[in-house]
Amino acid sequence: MKRPDDGILLVDKEAGETSHDVVRKVKTALRCGRRYKIGHAGTLDPFATGLLVVLLGQGTKLSRFIMAGEKEYLATLELGIETDTLDPTGTVTAVRDVPRLSEAHIRDTAKRYEGTIRQTPPVYSAVKHQGARAYKLARKGIAVSLKEREVTVHALSIVSVALPEITMRIRCAGGTYIRSLAADLARDLGPGGRLKTLRRLRSGAFDVACAIQSENILTEANLREMGIPLTKALPGMDEIAVDEALAEKVRQGYQPGWNELIAADDSMHPLKENYVKLVSGQKLLAIIKKSDGGDGHEKVKFERVFS
Repeated sequence: MKRPDDGILLVDKEAGETSHDVVRKVKTALRCGRRYKIGHAGTLDPFATGLLVVLLGQGTKLSRFIMAGEKEYLATLELGIETDTLDPTGTVTAVRDVPRLSEAHIRDTAKRYEGTIRQTPPVYSAVKHQGARAYKLARKGIAVSLKEREVTVHALSIVSVALPEITMRIRCAGGTYIRSLAADLARDLGPGGRLKTLRRLRSGAFDVACAIQSENILTEANLREMGIPLTKALPGMDEIAVDEALAEKVRQGYQPGWNELIAADDSMHPLKENYVKLVSGQKLLAIIKKSDGGDGHEKVKFERVFS
């Protein structure tokens, strides 16, 4: 059987399985060889559900670009119960009564978490601490102290309040830990709490409504056709079209300058971002980064090249 095309696959992960479980399931369904790489962009915790972007073949080269995109989540915060993992999978560390909180007070408090905020990643996370993953150290009982970092929350809206539970819709930049956000908000409200449920609705330009249910992966006969090709995997990124002659030179290691690239595409328009896709026909050739050379000329750095 032929190998699957390079690109990405959108999967709606179910609760109880890890992101790696989904990757293994896709690899089994596609029956591809060991040398064919499959990965994912943006881990979802086992208790969480929703959109997982699975990377197929050379699609693994797109990981950091996809992970950098804006995310949207639906989350339920449960007040009055704290755990060491900040979610329902951990050991309970505190139980407190939940006072009567007005919906107006909850909304006003939540608004403080919009914009650029500082948060500490959960101890049970993949963040590295002294060269090791924090969660691995925490499971061994080793004390872990992670540094605060800045993250951006574009919008945090309260969907419903049914104490002790508060359901929120969160739109944020990549790198934001929703467990930490929920725990911080719970402490501000008084009794503390944990993230009870989490569902990723969107990642970058991709919506969970367009994803295949994880439970259907192994039985979906047309799984190969459901993949999104490399050229469409970064829809928000500007692109420059080059002819096949220049494309072949690039594949052989040649790196054209900015003036040569814009001369190759007479449909060029002002760029929105510094990252640009080079395409040839229906194929993604490379991702480049444009920068000011300081001498009035644009510099080009090749970030990724595709065969």
